[in-house]
Amino acid sequence: MRLARYTTAGSSTSSYGLVEGDGDDAVVVRLEGPPFDGVRRTEERTPLAEVTLLAPVEPSKVVALGRNYAEHAKELGNEVPEIPIVFLKPSTAVVGPDAEVPYPALTSDLHYEGELAVVIGRRCVAVAAEDVAGVVFGYTVANDLTMRDIQKSEGQWTRGKGFDGSCPLGPWVETEIDPSALSLRSTVNGELRQDGTTADMLRDVAACVSWVSQAMTLLPGDVVLTGTPAGVGSLQRRDEIAVTIEGIGTLSTRITG
Repeated sequence: MRLARYTTAGSSTSSYGLVEGDGDDAVVVRLEGPPFDGVRRTEERTPLAEVTLLAPVEPSKVVALGRNYAEHAKELGNEVPEIPIVFLKPSTAVVGPDAEVPYPALTSDLHYEGELAVVIGRRCVAVAAEDVAGVVFGYTVANDLTMRDIQKSEGQWTRGKGFDGSCPLGPWVETEIDPSALSLRSTVNGELRQDGTTADMLRDVAACVSWVSQAMTLLPGDVVLTGTPAGVGSLQRRDEIAVTIEGIGTLSTRITG
């Protein structure tokens, strides 16, 4: 099941919907209300080409794990952490697919980081790793945009990774996929920059979600980011970044300013 959030032409009201079919035949079936307490289909169907896709969920928070791939830690000259590094992105960081994100005035070194994002399906806290599958709604694609110079200069990462527009999500949530060994590829202006697999995570999805939930309550629609593989790098104004995760889809973002 592919769950999207979208608007239609002439309307500013967002809806949840199921994306069915592929290519020119793809349609969005509108749902009655949020899907976390049950998927309630309506008879309203709109061609996918005629809707504007939004971030597929509206999280109260995005909780991210840093340095969860050994090669990524190494490429930035960092050691693999003994315990997970956790940081937050506020809800104002979230934007949808095909978003235009202004190059932040605070930085001269903006980076992309393609990541697998876990969408929480029900309220939970202190979840054991073996029980995580029961609280996960599905998976989407994320780009953890980072002001690398700000991140390096400050003792914590909130400003460097939490600025407005720093968390593109989309294009939809895939609910029926095994996240353990998915190809993850990022391109900048069509040039391949990241070519990794979620099989290389130091801590898998269950471990990531369980660790975060020991400290805070996760709500339906909240997002847990699982880290980025090697290949991150700088972005310039007018760059187009596309992150593709096998079995989910492609998230594109344009840097403006």
